[in-house]
Amino acid sequence: MTRKRFLTLLGSTPLLDAATTTAASHWEPRLFSFAYENVLGTSLDLRFLAESPAAAENAERAALSVIDRLNRTLSAFRPDSEFRRWLQSSGPRPISPDFFHILDQFDDWRERTFGALNPAAETINRVWRQAAAERRLPSRRELDCAVALASQPHWSLDRTACTATRLSVAPLALHSFAKSYIVDRAADAALASGARAAVVNIGGDLVVRGPHTESIAIAHPLSDEENGPRLATIQASNLAVATSGNYRRGVDIAGLHHSHIVDPRTGQPAGQIISATVAAPSAIDAGALATAFSILSPSESAWLASEKPGVEYLLVTRLGAHVSSPGWNRLALAMAPAAQSTPARSAAGTWDPSMELLVQFELARISDQRYRRPFVAVWVEDKDRFPVRTIALWYDKPRWLPDLRAWSRADRMRSMAEGTDITTSVSSATRSPGKYSVKWDGKDHQGKYVKAGVYTVFVEAAREHGTYQILRQEMEFTGKPRQVELTANVEIASASLDYRKAAR
Repeated sequence: MTRKRFLTLLGSTPLLDAATTTAASHWEPRLFSFAYENVLGTSLDLRFLAESPAAAENAERAALSVIDRLNRTLSAFRPDSEFRRWLQSSGPRPISPDFFHILDQFDDWRERTFGALNPAAETINRVWRQAAAERRLPSRRELDCAVALASQPHWSLDRTACTATRLSVAPLALHSFAKSYIVDRAADAALASGARAAVVNIGGDLVVRGPHTESIAIAHPLSDEENGPRLATIQASNLAVATSGNYRRGVDIAGLHHSHIVDPRTGQPAGQIISATVAAPSAIDAGALATAFSILSPSESAWLASEKPGVEYLLVTRLGAHVSSPGWNRLALAMAPAAQSTPARSAAGTWDPSMELLVQFELARISDQRYRRPFVAVWVEDKDRFPVRTIALWYDKPRWLPDLRAWSRADRMRSMAEGTDITTSVSSATRSPGKYSVKWDGKDHQGKYVKAGVYTVFVEAAREHGTYQILRQEMEFTGKPRQVELTANVEIASASLDYRKAAR
């Protein structure tokens, strides 16, 4: 398992490290952040309220230990996991309490949702992926066979003996339940190790535990870049938050996107709800409901939510309507403003406000269990090499910022990155590990449109005990769309620039 440890700061970020301003003899409880890539096939962010760096690192070790242990138990990808070994078994097989709990919870939620949640939904997903690879839609016969296989009972449980018997040959996946269970247990372990409070975010599903209130931004399903607009921001305390959506995974056939979330009862991809966010006391409840609400009608979702105390939700329909529970507004801080029907006007000779620059990049995977994520800076300079905007800046500690040689070469660049910290936790559909996108709206750090013309876009990466790499690409921003693939290097596996019409 490759992990990359980092503190992620996007857009404009303060460069003052709180740890360096507090006397070593007196530590006030404060938040410490850690983050990794390629944990459970996605990203991991940890935030602990602790009295010292040592206490925070102890909580980090405890949380990671639980994640490692449960991954060895529940992973569908590790051939040596308990789950994978059980899939190959026959007859009653003793299983661990953690595994038993997941299977038991799946049985409960399959019944509660009238079959909308089904561990054999993977059977149907495989049909859609195969059809997409052949550039066609699945046949009705293929889907009917997959639905029939998925509708069978898949296991039986013996509570007294703590055994599970495999009953079907259908491909099974426990992804959402396993991830939610791991989030909860990792937070508990961090608190037991001495952290005052814990925030654990695995791929957009997160839990907040202890005397701490976390601001959680909800990713917008139509603009999910790291610095894109947010659907909403909520305040969470002793709460789990999960989001399901069709905007990061799925298949494309004949120019149409089909969600990876399928209705096991029909074989069809979910399409009416494009984003479902659920806040609940339990991470398993939040994760199960977020997936179910992506499949069920809003009225069915409202009834199901009413069966569980403390559940609030926000749904976004295919047509863009927002549907929320009666108590959602008690959590929400601010909703995203409605999209403008027409682009904003700008002065003659300046950036065309109907255009935007999308920067996409993937961090290289390095075979080192404790591999730290490189520091990354993305910024734009004009033809005179004058920096006009820092789009993204990710780093661990300010004293290492000079390792980003090009970005930190001038005090001007540093001052442009001070002022606003947008390191808010984000609940979103599960991301792929190491893959990120940010966009530039053509405005400088003061919020004014730049002049139309030629600029250079930089993507810089520096890794502790590793390599230094920089990508640069000259681009003309005069209203004519252009796409450029950048040459990969040791730290950045791929990168691209897309100057395009802005998404509205």
